[in-house]
Amino acid sequence: MPEISPAGKDTLRIREMTIDDFPVVFHIGEEVFTAESFQSLYRTWDEYEITTLFNSDNELCLVAEAGGKILGFALGTTVTKHNSPWKYGYLVWVGVRRNIQQVGVGSRLFKEIKHRMKVQGVRMMIIDTSADNQPAIHFFQKQGFGDIQEHVYMSLNLSRKATKKPVKRP
Repeated sequence: MPEISPAGKDTLRIREMTIDDFPVVFHIGEEVFTAESFQSLYRTWDEYEITTLFNSDNELCLVAEAGGKILGFALGTTVTKHNSPWKYGYLVWVGVRRNIQQVGVGSRLFKEIKHRMKVQGVRMMIIDTSADNQPAIHFFQKQGFGDIQEHVYMSLNLSRKATKKPVKRP
């Protein structure tokens, strides 16, 4: 794995993802978006996340590479709402190999996808993350996101065996 140092950031290249990049991107996502880390994640990481976004908005599917190795990725899409003059950008996934986080790879990916969305006429970019994912919240605040909105997400684990409590009768 190439080391990325502040002096070596110039060797980092952001480019559009190709089909040949799918396996590496998928495995980086598996490393970063684990079930243990994101137990209540309403979107789960799987190969369809990559293929669906690549097929619909391939120009917003980016990889960061240095020394011929893919270090991270960003996957986004645009949304145009009926009866709205606005076009929205949705940054769906940003993933950077764990061993090189905090050195600017994610920021470079974000900067490029933001630029591409602006060129496409996007007026507002949105992201979502867990309310307790402090590293992600901090990252996105550093990129200029604000106006944190909370929404309720509920789950029901259907794999647990239901336990019936005895009904008290008078």
